[in-house]
Amino acid sequence: MNELFRLSDPLDLYLIRHPKPEVDPSLCYGAVDLPLAEDAAAVASRLTPLLPADARVVSSPLSRARLLAEALATRVNTDARLAELDFGEWEMKPFAEIPPEGFEVWGHSLIDFRAPGGELYADMAARVWAAFEAHRADTKALVIVAHNGPMRALTGTLLGLPANRWLNLEFEFGRLTHLTIGPLGPKLRAMNR
Repeated sequence: MNELFRLSDPLDLYLIRHPKPEVDPSLCYGAVDLPLAEDAAAVASRLTPLLPADARVVSSPLSRARLLAEALATRVNTDARLAELDFGEWEMKPFAEIPPEGFEVWGHSLIDFRAPGGELYADMAARVWAAFEAHRADTKALVIVAHNGPMRALTGTLLGLPANRWLNLEFEFGRLTHLTIGPLGPKLRAMNR
């Protein structure tokens, strides 16, 4: 059994998707760094009352996540393992120009998905899990500010969902999802608050 499910002291895990980025919604993006279309401070002021004051805050280094994390806390750890999936040749390409067979793999076998020249989804999921394992130690509350892909992988893994169901998890921009993890395992407390 995974050591995670043997935690005697519960861990409060808060996953926050970055605010809406300044990008045409018809474009595919992942690892590319994008400016924000929303004010990070305004999003943070709405989320701060929902978070414990002593929580450890960790963020993807991409500015769309990092700027929100810095608005939430004075001390932020950035971790490259929390960055979004690298879509390789599809980065900033219109979805209409991406061959449909690429999305067939995405929809049927997410864990085996890789855009041309991009990152294997399974590799992204493994690096996100490693980041979670590293940052959850010695804290009772962990805030991770990241992206839809990494949050799907982490939440899906924690809840024991098969990888082909992770796409059913949708994290809204600038919203918080709360899980607790204790001796009986993970429990989803709130989603997209």
